[in-house]
Amino acid sequence: MAKVKVHFVCQECGHDSLQWLGKCPGCEAWNSMVEEVVSKLDTKTRHRANDGATPRPITEVDNLPVPRLATGVEEFDRVLGGGIVPGALILIGGDPGIGKSTMLLQVACSVSQTYGTVLYVSGEESAVQTKMRAERLDKLSDKLLIMTETNLEEITAVASRMKPALLIIDSIQTMYSSEIPSAPGSVGQVRESTGKLLRLAKESGIPIAIIGHVTKEGNIAGPRILEHMVDVVLYFEGDKSHAFRILRAIKNRFGSTHESGIFSMEEDGLVEVKNPSGLLLSERPERTPGSVVLACMEGIRPILIEIQALVSTTCFGMPRRMAAGFDYNRLILLMAVLEKRVGLMLANQDAYVNAVGGIRITEPAADLAVILAVASSFRNVSLDAQTVVMGEVGLTGEVRMVARVDIRISEAAKLGFKRFVIPAGNLTGLKVRQSGLKIVGVSNVIEAMEAVFI
Repeated sequence: MAKVKVHFVCQECGHDSLQWLGKCPGCEAWNSMVEEVVSKLDTKTRHRANDGATPRPITEVDNLPVPRLATGVEEFDRVLGGGIVPGALILIGGDPGIGKSTMLLQVACSVSQTYGTVLYVSGEESAVQTKMRAERLDKLSDKLLIMTETNLEEITAVASRMKPALLIIDSIQTMYSSEIPSAPGSVGQVRESTGKLLRLAKESGIPIAIIGHVTKEGNIAGPRILEHMVDVVLYFEGDKSHAFRILRAIKNRFGSTHESGIFSMEEDGLVEVKNPSGLLLSERPERTPGSVVLACMEGIRPILIEIQALVSTTCFGMPRRMAAGFDYNRLILLMAVLEKRVGLMLANQDAYVNAVGGIRITEPAADLAVILAVASSFRNVSLDAQTVVMGEVGLTGEVRMVARVDIRISEAAKLGFKRFVIPAGNLTGLKVRQSGLKIVGVSNVIEAMEAVFI
C-alpha cells in the first residue's frame, strides 16, 4: 500500500520541511514553501521493485563502442563532444526567447532526415504553432512527429512503442505525472518527471533532450538535483538585443565542459558562426581612444573581442561606473589599481566599459585590456590598430600569465594582427614562430602602458 504524507517544499531550491516556513532555510527565499502531497511506497513494494538488480564485476561489463548521432548542427555537436550519445538525457536551459526551442527544432529536423523518426513533445505550444515555427525556419520533415501532451505516462508509453531516434520535451516544467498529486512545474513534479525520463532513456537507449526554464538569477528552475540527474547540462546565453547566442556545457558526462558553440539569430533561425572574431571586429573603428582588442577564450576556442571604454569628468560628487559584458566589481578594482600604481586621477571621472557584441567576458585575461582601454580614453590617446593585448592584473599592478597564449596569438594573426602585448611569464615556452609578428612581454601595468602608448 502507498503511504501518503504532506510536506512543504521550497520552489526555488527544493528544501523539504514538515511545516510551512515564511523563509526557506536552504536558499533564504521568502514565501517559496508550497504544500505538496507525496506518496511513498511501503518497504515490501520497494524490495520487490529492486529484486532484478544483480551486481557484477566491472571487468565483466561489455565494452561496446557507442556511436554518436551527428545532429548536422556542427556547433551543437561540438558542445556535446561530437554528437548525441544514445540513451543520454540532455537538459538545455536559457532565458525566455533566447532560442532554445528554435535550436532543438532545427536539430530535430536534421536528425529525422538522417536517422529516422524524431518525437517532439510540446507542452507550451499547439501543433499548429509548432508547425508555423518550423515553416518559418524551413525545417519540415515527414519523420518529425509533433505531440502536444503534458501527461508523462502518455508520453513515455508512446515513446516506448515508437522507439524514436530522438525525443524532445518542451518543456519539463509543463509536464506532470499522475502519480504525484501536485501542480505541473512544482519541485515534486519536475523531479519525478525527470526521473521517469531518465529511466526511459537508460532502459530503451532513446536519447532525450529536455528544455528547462530558468529563474531570474539565471539558474534552471526547480531543485539543483535536476542538474545532477541528467547526463548533460547546456546553457544558452546571450543578450536578446544582440544577434549572438553562446551555448555552453556546464556538465557533460560524455565530453569536455570547455567547449562552446556560437550562433547568430537570423530570420531563418539560428545560424552557426564559423568566424566569430571577424564578425565581432568587422565594425571596429581604428585610431579611436578607448578601443582595445582582447584575445579571450570561449571554452577552448579563441575569440577576438573589442573592449571599449569611455572616461569623462563627472559633474557630481560621486563618479559613476558602469560595465556591460564585464564584471562591475572587477572594473572598480582595476580602476583602483590605475589610481594607486600608475597615478591616474580617476576619482572625479565617470567610467563606462563595454564588451562589443553582447559577449559576456568572465576570464581574468581581460584585465589588461580593460585597464588599457580606460587609460586610453582618459589620456585621449589611441592604440595601434594592429595590437592585441591579454593578461591578468593583480592588486600590486603586476601582469600575470594566462593560459593558451599560443592559440590566442595564432587566431589573431589569421585576422592580420601583428603586435601582441602579453605577460612576460608567457614568453617562456611560447611556440608561435610566425614571421612578421612582434610579441612584447610586460611584467606590470606601467610597462604595458609604455608598450602601447608610444
